[in-house]
Amino acid sequence: MQMTTPDHNTPHKHATPQADAHDRHPWQIFRVFLKLGLSAFGGPVAHLGYFRNEFVQRRQWLSEHSYADLVALCQFLPGPASSQVGMALGLSRGGYLGAFAAWVGFTLPSAFLLMVFAYGMGSFGQWVPAGVLHGLKIVAVAVVAQAVWGMAKRLCAGVLRTAIMLLVAGAVLLWSSAWVQLLALVVCGAAGMLLFKPDASAAQGSSLPVQISRRAGMVWLALFLVLLLGLPVLMQVLPNSRVAQVEAFYRAGALVFGGGHVVLPLLQASVVPPGWLSNDVFMAGYGAAQAVPGPLFTFAAFLGAAMPPDALPRWANGFLLLLAIMAPSFLLIAGAMPFWEALRSNARMRAALVGINAGVVGILLAALYHPVWTSAIYRPTDFLLAALAFVVLMFARLPSWLVVLATGLGGWLLAMW
Repeated sequence: MQMTTPDHNTPHKHATPQADAHDRHPWQIFRVFLKLGLSAFGGPVAHLGYFRNEFVQRRQWLSEHSYADLVALCQFLPGPASSQVGMALGLSRGGYLGAFAAWVGFTLPSAFLLMVFAYGMGSFGQWVPAGVLHGLKIVAVAVVAQAVWGMAKRLCAGVLRTAIMLLVAGAVLLWSSAWVQLLALVVCGAAGMLLFKPDASAAQGSSLPVQISRRAGMVWLALFLVLLLGLPVLMQVLPNSRVAQVEAFYRAGALVFGGGHVVLPLLQASVVPPGWLSNDVFMAGYGAAQAVPGPLFTFAAFLGAAMPPDALPRWANGFLLLLAIMAPSFLLIAGAMPFWEALRSNARMRAALVGINAGVVGILLAALYHPVWTSAIYRPTDFLLAALAFVVLMFARLPSWLVVLATGLGGWLLAMW
């Protein structure tokens, strides 16, 4: 699989064929995503900022335009956008094994921590000081701000694109529904086709290669629908709690728009009324899920491990339900990407993506204020710590994980002060 030459927005990365092959090996992909899985605090929006830092700026796996297009695709699909972006990046670098390696690396740390917490069920606040947790929220402000700044410079040049960005940000802040975000991107696409000249050169320069044929994509999409429609039927044929749990978690992963924060109340409605878990245990796990790195969908691992053991050990049930909630994400991304690449090479689609990309930046800008800013910045000292982390990320070029650790320590020191 050959990467196309990056466009003018991304510097060319000189690498020998041996180095490039090493960079595409599933083990190397796993290592890169494992580092992110251990350090990417702050929720799905912050994760997109971490991914941009790592894969657009540092490793130059893809261009800014290609990354924004990929984020736009994952915003259209149900499921966790950050996990889907990670799977797509792994898929483009190393095929199916690369996608699996990316998912495991990014997901395993938080899933492991949450299952350990499910086994212990102690007070999470005794494990990590509250000041450290607050510092991790503060660093998310800096990470998202850096992503918004960098993407806006490249994707929102000119009055029209800036206006689209601000209008989308205002709409998302006024109406917080995930459906509003989806509708906003549709409107942005239509506006792009009407207002902007198709940019054929951008399509040639920012392609994201995928080793999946359209026929294979159709198979993955068909499997997605078969499971979505067939699991409820199987639940009627085999009425037991295991099948019911898999069906509930698969349905949650297949139908929810807006990511982890949206799926949590849906899961609560699925697991508490049947008596699989008490609401107190659910809320304890909810708090723990906010404090660990990686995708919030790994909350499913906590729920599975916290349920009373039966035929399966708790850890096995945790992994089973984690796979159930994440399976739709892979099936959708593997099914959609072959067609997405064909669509994005179309001149009219390129014009639409100009508007969509400006809308994506608007969604990130809205998220920077709420929930990222509003959940982290309470005092002037919080603002100063976030500003310091932002300056370090922008100009010192330190690794994100180091800034995360330093800001967590800074939050702890401020809490003691």
